[in-house]
Amino acid sequence: MKKLKVVQFGICHEHANGKFMTLQKMPGTYELVGVVDETSWSTTPRFGDYSALFKDVPRLTEEEMYKIPDLDAVFVEVPNLDLVPVAMRVMEHGLPMHLDKPAGTDLALYKKLLDGCKAKNLPLQMGYMFRGNPVFKFVQNMVRNNAFGDIFSIDMDMDHCYGGEVYQEYLAKMKGGIMFNLGCHLIDYIVSLLGEPTKVHPFLKNTPELPETTINNTMAVLEYPHATACIRTCSRKASDSSERHLRLAGTCGWCELEPLERFDGKPLVLRFYIKKAVCGFQPGHYTIEFPPQKDRYIVQLQELAEIIRGEAKSEYSYEHDYIVHKVSLAASGYEGLY
Repeated sequence: MKKLKVVQFGICHEHANGKFMTLQKMPGTYELVGVVDETSWSTTPRFGDYSALFKDVPRLTEEEMYKIPDLDAVFVEVPNLDLVPVAMRVMEHGLPMHLDKPAGTDLALYKKLLDGCKAKNLPLQMGYMFRGNPVFKFVQNMVRNNAFGDIFSIDMDMDHCYGGEVYQEYLAKMKGGIMFNLGCHLIDYIVSLLGEPTKVHPFLKNTPELPETTINNTMAVLEYPHATACIRTCSRKASDSSERHLRLAGTCGWCELEPLERFDGKPLVLRFYIKKAVCGFQPGHYTIEFPPQKDRYIVQLQELAEIIRGEAKSEYSYEHDYIVHKVSLAASGYEGLY
């Protein structure tokens, strides 16, 4: 099987290190031929310095990247507000891409990118980090088979305590703060289950010891005709991210997952209850352990390879990705969207 020749455009995004390390674990699928280092020209707020991780990878200019023969894809990992402008240039050169989140603050420009990729039939995979999560996929399948009946409530949490004061300063540079930075991961999943909400209600706060401009304590309620979805994310949780959770309830059952992911060799544990037989399960309560996760992104990047090769189609449409970002901006306090 032919390996896909790829370039990572950017080393400064918060997920740039994770994508790079995952690519190293997939030598039979991807050949990373170089990186474009944006540190000399990007002025977008950033968090973390991963430059040492890339010290042995060939450096390319953007112009050199476009001249590589038979380049199969680009991983766009520049800081948040640079993502879409860079992706526009990649799209214009006809290259499939993996694009990290969030997709900037200009919804019209993001739509132009999506429309351009659709017109060119270019794969564009958004880097929402739960798309390859085995439990999330299991629950998606259960919902699509009406296992829980009509869903009326979803509650998700993405609190954490990492980054210290530097992270709070980073959040202060973004409208919507931590909701803009992290809420999109949860919104991507909720939209995949319930579709587009009718209204979005943001609650953007700061924890007591920080100025009001540092939006690090947030909640958003997505309103549907017969359901509400509540997402929370705060950077001052007293413990780590192991208590991030998913709780879903419907007329025929419910499910609970906590934590959302783990990489300590222990299994992910999903609890659920169903009233009727579905998906091979009889009515009743269940506790299912999923094999320990080895890597957050491998499943997603394997799917991308299959899509680029024409072996599979993405389950996420360009329209889905547009709705996710529209909701994410509304949840971050951008007005006039709902």
